[in-house]
Amino acid sequence: MMFRGHFLIEMLTQTFWIAAQLILFQIIYGRVSQIQDWSQYEYFAFLATGMLINGLVEAFFMPNCANLSEKIRTGNMDFAMLKPIDTQFLISFETVDFAMINQVIISIGILAFSLWKLGVTLTVVNVLMYLLLVIIGVILFYSLMIALASTSIWMGRNQSLYEFWFYITVFARYPQNFYRQAWGGEFLWFTFSFLLPILLVVTVPARVLLQKTLEPNAVVLVVAPLATLICLWVSRRIFNWSLTHYRSASS
Repeated sequence: MMFRGHFLIEMLTQTFWIAAQLILFQIIYGRVSQIQDWSQYEYFAFLATGMLINGLVEAFFMPNCANLSEKIRTGNMDFAMLKPIDTQFLISFETVDFAMINQVIISIGILAFSLWKLGVTLTVVNVLMYLLLVIIGVILFYSLMIALASTSIWMGRNQSLYEFWFYITVFARYPQNFYRQAWGGEFLWFTFSFLLPILLVVTVPARVLLQKTLEPNAVVLVVAPLATLICLWVSRRIFNWSLTHYRSASS
């Protein structure tokens, strides 16, 4: 919040980007009634879910993970490791990017508007399941982010790895069954659904809230959280292993 101009520009940039996404798919849906089994406002609800998850990740975790390499370069990592609190927890929750809260608020607004246009009748179970699945999505993306950030301990600056993270997560901008069009799409669908379930963690909560049939079946309700827990465990191991290779600024 120190640089108000930058804060406002970042909020405006996010708003224009979200508006561009909505306008693009409004144009597309002006030509077709459905893409796979997603109508216009069903897709907008999906899009809002993805923006909500990404907004939470980028607000609470992105600035901290991005700052890890700078801590190592300046020697501030020494102070983090000396404090009587878990190092990964301290690094992960040190700061918050309040500009990204704008995206969270807008995504909730788009979601509410889409549900209203669709006339979806929400139940307590649907809402609670949706919130739980959104949290699972946040945890999965955080796991990927902290694992990539950890490599800066023994690789130095890792800007290219952050770019790789964005390239991977871009697949989650589209529903899972959008990819089932050709053999290449089937490969992406399987890889990012069951090996690294970034498609599931956005598609599944959206389908649950919209009360749409889960694909390929209800097993994804087990696969998504189980795979997320495995990713979280692996990222924790990577972080701790990376710490053993850290060379103190005083060494």
